[in-house]
Amino acid sequence: MASKATELNDNTKFAMPVRNLISLIVTVAVGVWAYFGIIERLNKLETNETLMKADLVKNTEFRIKWPRGELGELPADKEQFMLIEHLSKEFAKLVGMVEEGKAPFDQQQALILDFYRQRIETIEQTIEKLKESQLAIKNGTHK
Repeated sequence: MASKATELNDNTKFAMPVRNLISLIVTVAVGVWAYFGIIERLNKLETNETLMKADLVKNTEFRIKWPRGELGELPADKEQFMLIEHLSKEFAKLVGMVEEGKAPFDQQQALILDFYRQRIETIEQTIEKLKESQLAIKNGTHK
């Protein structure tokens, strides 16, 4: 008996249960969905990596150039430098006035200084009286 080869062409009939055909279509659909899901995830990770590399390069450049002053100054820094310069000039004026003996002070400070001057004078007088009484006791001329 001669073996008969199966011929396949566009007129060949193929019989298959519908449930097998549906399961085959579902399997192919799940496979395609999973493939594109993986490709999407890889694209997302590659995009994140590219963005992170760009940020890292910018951060490194900023970290190196900012302290050197190559990237400019913030407005707040400029304002602080102006205030420091102004205070430095005012301090130099005050030092000059103190050296000339013309140090400024207000009335309240004058009152406080006067109060302490009176207290010191009173304490000095009390100390002198105590010394005199101790000397009188020592010499026997105590009253």
